[in-house]
Amino acid sequence: MTAQWVMYGIKNCDTIKKARRYLEAADINVEFHDYRASGLSDALLSQLIDRSGYQTLLNTRGTTWRKLTDVERDAVIDAESAKALMLAHPAVIKRPVLRAPDGAQLVGFSEAAYQAFIQEKS
Repeated sequence: MTAQWVMYGIKNCDTIKKARRYLEAADINVEFHDYRASGLSDALLSQLIDRSGYQTLLNTRGTTWRKLTDVERDAVIDAESAKALMLAHPAVIKRPVLRAPDGAQLVGFSEAAYQAFIQEKS
């Protein structure tokens, strides 16, 4: 089986919708993994963290982060504590995460970043 592009996120997220439209226009076929519909395993989250770092994946600007208690936010001190929070609250993961066929990944969306990433990885 040939490796393919995979996007991780939540389907009703506006940024996900923009990224998916961009990829469709660029004729990039992407498998979509919705955390809410398909779940988020410890193993998958470990892979995402290993490739991008927990600081990059943790969305500290979003609504989910702001709704956490000070105790929950202050408990995030390393990759393991961040992973525990992300498993409990997948919406706190920055979206989208786009994984190229070679395993490299890009977190977040901007047209310029996607264009450069796709050119490099295609």
